[in-house]
Amino acid sequence: MTFPNISWACLLLLLCFASMGDAVYTKYKDPKQPTNTRIKDLISRMTLAEKIGQMTQIERLEASADVMKKHFIGSVLSGGGSVPAPQATPSIWVNMVNEFQKGSLSTRLGIPMIYGIDAVHGNNNVYNATLFPHNVGLGATRDPDLIRRIGEATALEVRATGIPYTFAPCIAVCRDPRWGRCYESYSEDHRVVQQMTDIILGLQGEIPMNHTKGVPYIAGKDKVAACAKHYVGDGGTHSGINENNTIVDEHGLLGIHMPPYYDSIIKGVATVMVSYSSLNGVKMHANHDLVTGYLKSKLHFRGFVISDWQGIDRITSPPGSNYTYSVQAGINAGIDMVMVPFNYIDYINDVTYLVKKGIINMSRIDDAVRRILRVKFTMGLFENPLADLSFADQLGKKEHRELAREAVRKSLVLLKNGNSPNQQFLPLPKKARSILVAGSHASNLGYQCGGWSVQWMGGSGNITAGTTILDAIKSTVADSTHVVHTENPDENFMKSNDFSFAIVVVGEPPYAETLGDNAELTILEPGTDTIRTVCSAAKCAVVIISGRPVVIEPYLPLMEALVAAWLPGTEGQGVADVLFGDYGFTGKLPRTWFKSVDQLPMNVGDPHYDPLFPFGFGLAINSSQPGFSASGADRLRDGNERIVYAVLSSVLSVILMFWA
Repeated sequence: MTFPNISWACLLLLLCFASMGDAVYTKYKDPKQPTNTRIKDLISRMTLAEKIGQMTQIERLEASADVMKKHFIGSVLSGGGSVPAPQATPSIWVNMVNEFQKGSLSTRLGIPMIYGIDAVHGNNNVYNATLFPHNVGLGATRDPDLIRRIGEATALEVRATGIPYTFAPCIAVCRDPRWGRCYESYSEDHRVVQQMTDIILGLQGEIPMNHTKGVPYIAGKDKVAACAKHYVGDGGTHSGINENNTIVDEHGLLGIHMPPYYDSIIKGVATVMVSYSSLNGVKMHANHDLVTGYLKSKLHFRGFVISDWQGIDRITSPPGSNYTYSVQAGINAGIDMVMVPFNYIDYINDVTYLVKKGIINMSRIDDAVRRILRVKFTMGLFENPLADLSFADQLGKKEHRELAREAVRKSLVLLKNGNSPNQQFLPLPKKARSILVAGSHASNLGYQCGGWSVQWMGGSGNITAGTTILDAIKSTVADSTHVVHTENPDENFMKSNDFSFAIVVVGEPPYAETLGDNAELTILEPGTDTIRTVCSAAKCAVVIISGRPVVIEPYLPLMEALVAAWLPGTEGQGVADVLFGDYGFTGKLPRTWFKSVDQLPMNVGDPHYDPLFPFGFGLAINSSQPGFSASGADRLRDGNERIVYAVLSSVLSVILMFWA
């Protein structure tokens, strides 16, 4: 006779559970709901402190689970060289990222944080990652499909460390090689840079048909959010001085520096980073007209805008002299997430004060948070907030190293090959009695990789796993060939040896940003002495490792061959592949090679264009003519293909400019 009572008890219990289920159901946690519905629901539940927390990005050195929870921090980053441990493994990285994430998930609303890193030529902060050629070398390939595949590989290697966001690509149009970031630019010509924005499709995934223009798109767990930077005009600063003023009229801005952003937005880029530089005297971090008025309103960009490292601090001179004003100016200009990265308490307090005083409108805060949440929802962070080791085997993967080797081969530009078509020096024979390999860069992986390689400024020596050019040469030549390596042989050494030929590998030391600004553009000493000594005594091929054209004209008559290898990264075998003829030279200059620094700035199409090697120049083996020689900015393709490309590119730029 107790069954009815048990039944009623069960029913009441079920009703109780059902009621509890109704109470905990929230639209923003339901992946079946439209993204805009989830965003609206979540914002309606957030306090001012939670919103400001989402707009805050801090350095990993400042982060902990407690900090993430207490201040509702929306994002963490690794600055250049900032790692959890020397030579940290994927598991160490994943555990660190998850520790911070668990703090975020333990907050009242459980909004996941997003971790970002500068993976600008592979996951370059991370030991044992595949380091691809820097962008200037990739621009020489003129191969968007290659660049897309590099994006795919980079995304996997970034995910290997549990990270879902990279501050790449740099889509600056470098107009002056004296700029210390010129190697981060694909080309002096915006059309080459526009082609290379296909790396976004590799990083984030192929954008679906009929995808809404300007809305971010990240395809899944094997992809990462990308960041187009640095908006806008960073490659056009006066005298190539980093963070300086870009003086340009509207035609120059929209025709040279802006087009890569049109393409990036069309391809669904998730975020845009603002430039340190000024535009006609106005700091970009405080430029409301271009950040909000043009990027957000005119181009309909709906991802989030992020500052550069301490970017808002530099609105004032000296930096940080009026931090509260900088916060006000930066956020009101349209910056959504601020890369603080250290004094986050001051930042949070200042934003709170400015909102409560009505100096920053609540609508501006909501716009910023809406954009940040859109990216987080789009990339699936709410459904998969914690990283795992499922991609750990992707770091430094053989297939990725082979891809990097392919990129090196395609990036090499042959500038000289013998003194006449009938006296070509390359390709070099694999079977030779004795060859000399000389120069500061022949056996130095750090020099080969350049800046942004393990450390922010790069380094010297065996900084990570990879193949030096010397090792590549040794593995390519016949067993019977004697390879002698001496960095800087003297005249007596050369006289006492009889080499079949010599390979001299010299170039620039590693550098990044302002410390790379250089008005002289000479190669690292004693590189010129090495060229003189070696090439005066033996037939030689000179390989230049640099992030930009350097002074070489005075030494050109001494050498039989000259190759621009840019900053090839970890896979030096790609250099030997082409030197010894296993593959042909296909690279074309992405930048004009000057005769003298007195000519700078000098870009293709300028009225007094008188280069040593013009934009687009690149010899092919067994050919007396360049693959193509460009004497005008429209020469990106041969014959009819070139004309068609130029017309279509111009039409597309006009359409994108006025499509609003």
